[in-house]
Amino acid sequence: MRVRVNKEKCRGCKICIRVCPSRAISIGDDGKAQIGSQCVGCGSCVDLCVMSAIEEE
Repeated sequence: MRVRVNKEKCRGCKICIRVCPSRAISIGDDGKAQIGSQCVGCGSCVDLCVMSAIEEE
């Protein structure tokens, strides 16, 4: 599974960073989450994003 961050929905709460087992998520200069290349597509961030900002592609 590939995931992406919908920047309009992301509020920078950092829940996704805490739940990502591959440590593939960080907060960019814009204060929004960004998914790195080490993402393994497990879907943990998609399931737990309270704003539904991380979406499957």
